[in-house]
Amino acid sequence: MPRRTVSWTAIDRAGQDSRPKIPAGLLSAKASINLTVRLDRRPLVAAGKFDRAAIMHAAAKAARLHQERFGCTWGEAMSVALKAAWGAAKLARHMAAH
Repeated sequence: MPRRTVSWTAIDRAGQDSRPKIPAGLLSAKASINLTVRLDRRPLVAAGKFDRAAIMHAAAKAARLHQERFGCTWGEAMSVALKAAWGAAKLARHMAAH
């Protein structure tokens, strides 16, 4: 009966590959979203519902800053900014409910 060898390096690499990747600049995009919401006084959630116009406004501002800082395409910058904006909106709705 043949014996199998275990490659611990392959197992470790597979575990690392299965973890979700955090896009570059996500934390700075979150900070930019929070700053935009505070300065513009335009909350992302109103009466328990998402204000999509405010979310897009904050995401567009954050995407411009992200694109300047990282030199990526507009699509990549908007992807990161929208993830940050929707995360902030979901958190705001959760905090308003409790």
